[in-house]
Amino acid sequence: MRFELPQATFGQVRRLAIATLVANVGIVVTGGAVRLTGSGLGCPTWPRCTTNSFVPHGELGIHAAIEFGNRMLTFVLIIVAALTWLAVMRSPVRVRGARLIATAVLLGIPMQGVVGGITVLTNLNPWVVSLHFLLSMVLVGLSVLLIDRVRGRSATGPPLPRPVRVLAYMIFAVAAAVIYLGTVVTGSGPHAGDVYAPRNGLDPAVMAQAHADLVFLLIGLTVGMIVVLLATRAGARARRAAWTLLGVELAQGVVGIVQYVTDLPIVLVGLHMLGAAVLLATVVWLVVAVSPRRDPDVVGVGGRLGEPEQLPGPSQERVPL
Repeated sequence: MRFELPQATFGQVRRLAIATLVANVGIVVTGGAVRLTGSGLGCPTWPRCTTNSFVPHGELGIHAAIEFGNRMLTFVLIIVAALTWLAVMRSPVRVRGARLIATAVLLGIPMQGVVGGITVLTNLNPWVVSLHFLLSMVLVGLSVLLIDRVRGRSATGPPLPRPVRVLAYMIFAVAAAVIYLGTVVTGSGPHAGDVYAPRNGLDPAVMAQAHADLVFLLIGLTVGMIVVLLATRAGARARRAAWTLLGVELAQGVVGIVQYVTDLPIVLVGLHMLGAAVLLATVVWLVVAVSPRRDPDVVGVGGRLGEPEQLPGPSQERVPL
């Protein structure tokens, strides 16, 4: 007797995709807490916590508990991503690109764990720590793409002019540069994750100024996008994404300025890290919102979007992924 997993409903796939995004943003926050509390080497080796044990012992103190707790959260993230992957694979409707994206997220999480282990083995080398954070940003972006795919969005009007889409990609590129320079600023300043962790040797003030200059450019491009979307009478979804992005940028900018002039209190630095993840998610949302949809993403009964919960009939073809 062959065992088969039950098919996932359209609503279950969407909810799990959202859960994957939330979990990937959450691990950014908990990873930041490890660094900001000086717990980066609470477990001094990897994959074990100590040379003799996979779990910390009492003598290592609170820092080991914080670091080990973050390691355990990686397994929670893997479970969420695995459930999402299974739901996408067992969906009764075919979603273009969803299987590939869900697989990339599922495989990316263990890869992220390995890079996290390398950060420990290199005594929190700031460039490796930066890569660890940037991989989390990639997973956040992929999670947003997955949500877009499984929502079953179809074209609701004429496609936006090509220059609008080019502007969206420019905003994405500048946002990526802003986030990367933010990791460089972090690598040159305090909160290294451990009192003996090395720094990248760059001037924090110079790096912070370069980071701020790119932020101003990003805000300017976003304002330009809003003007263009209003002028072209773009759909509500694209306009909402642009306005939301501007709000996130301004809030993130305020937090960045306040944390700088108040000597980087850990609460504000942690909030700034959360803001970086939200910023990246919102930028990706803007890109997909202005992208054309000439064909439906989700094909259900009779090739229509309207009834995603129904199973395709035996004589109907499913759209390949």
